[in-house]
Amino acid sequence: MVHWLLSLQLPNKRKDVAWELLQEKTASFGSSYKLEVPELRVGTLDSLMALSDDLSKTSAAFDAVVAKIRRQVYESGSSKAIASLKVEGMAAETYVQRFKWDEAKFPARRPLKETVEKMTELISRIEDDLKVKASEYNNLKSQLSQFTRKAQGSLAVRDIHQLVQPQQVIDTEHLTTLFVIVTKFSAKDWKDGYEKMCDFIVPRSSELIAEDNESAMFSVVLFKRVVDDFKAAARSRGFQVREYHMPLENSELSATQLEQLKRDVEQRKAALETWCRTAFGEAFSCYVHALVVRLFVESILRYGLPPAFQAVVVRPLDKAEGKLRAELESAFGDGKTQFWKDEGSTVGAGLAGDLEMYPYVSLTLTTEYNAA
Repeated sequence: MVHWLLSLQLPNKRKDVAWELLQEKTASFGSSYKLEVPELRVGTLDSLMALSDDLSKTSAAFDAVVAKIRRQVYESGSSKAIASLKVEGMAAETYVQRFKWDEAKFPARRPLKETVEKMTELISRIEDDLKVKASEYNNLKSQLSQFTRKAQGSLAVRDIHQLVQPQQVIDTEHLTTLFVIVTKFSAKDWKDGYEKMCDFIVPRSSELIAEDNESAMFSVVLFKRVVDDFKAAARSRGFQVREYHMPLENSELSATQLEQLKRDVEQRKAALETWCRTAFGEAFSCYVHALVVRLFVESILRYGLPPAFQAVVVRPLDKAEGKLRAELESAFGDGKTQFWKDEGSTVGAGLAGDLEMYPYVSLTLTTEYNAA
C-alpha cells in the first residue's frame, strides 16, 4: 500500500485553509491524514543542505532494512505472517496514518544531525542482528536439509551407510566391494554384462542391495588393482559407482539426533520470527521518523523560514495516482514557480537526488511487502 508524505504551501499562510483545500480537491481520489511534525531544530542553511543529501541515502538504507525483515518473515512464514507485523501495536498502514513523534527516543530539540545519527545507529544494530540470526537459522536449516537428503533422497545421494550393512562388504588385501547405481531400465544390462566390464571381476558376485522407484543399487566384488578401470567402464555405460568406507565412531547422525536437529530448526525459526516481529516495529518506526525529518528539511529548503507548511499523509486510491497528482498540482501549484528546477540557483540544491519533483514536497512510503 502506497502512502505519500506531503508538505504543502499555506494559502493565506493558514494551515486550516491548506487542509480544507486538500480535502476538497482530493477526497475522490484518496484518503488524507494530518501529519504532526514537531518543532525540530533548524540549524544553518549549509547544515540543512548537507543533511538533505545524507537523508536521501539514509532513508533508502532504512527502507532496505525494513524490506529485509519483511522478506525474512515472508520466507519463513508466508504472507499470513507478513500481515501479523505490527508497529506499536498497529498495522504499518495505521501507524503511518496516526503517526506521533516519539519525543522520548528522538528529542525534538536535539540537533537534527545527531537525531539522524541516532536513527542510523539503531537501524545498523537491527541489520547486524538480522544478519547473525538469519545466518544461524539458515545454517541449521541447511544442515537438516543435507541430512534429510541423505536419509530420504535417491539412491545416488542417500547416505550409503543406511543402505549397506557391513557384512555385505568385502575388504581384503586384494579384493574390494563397490556399489553401482543403475536405472531400472538398465538393470538387465547390468546383470548380463557386469562381469565383462573389465578384467578381474569376481563372477556372480553382484547382489541387489536396494532400490527405489527409478534406480537400483547392486554390489560387485573385484580386485583392487582394477578399480579405476571398472569406474571408467561404468561411467561409459551411464552407471554411478559408490564406495563404502567403514564409518568413524559417532560420525553418523542417529535417528534420535536427527529428530533433535528438526526440533532445533523449529525452535530457531520460531525465535527468529519473534525477533523479526519486534525488530520490524522498531525499524519501521525509525524509518518513518527519518522520513518526517526529511520532509521537514526539504520543506525548509523549498519554502524558507520560518517553517510554515501543512504536512499530510495521503493514500491514493488504486489507479488514481495520476488524477490525484493533477488535483494537487492544480490546488498547490501556481503554474509559474519552478525555482527548484533552476540549474543556476542554489536555493533548490538540497532537493536533488531521488526526491520527487512537484510544486510541493513529496515522499513515497510503501507499507506492504511485494513477494514478487
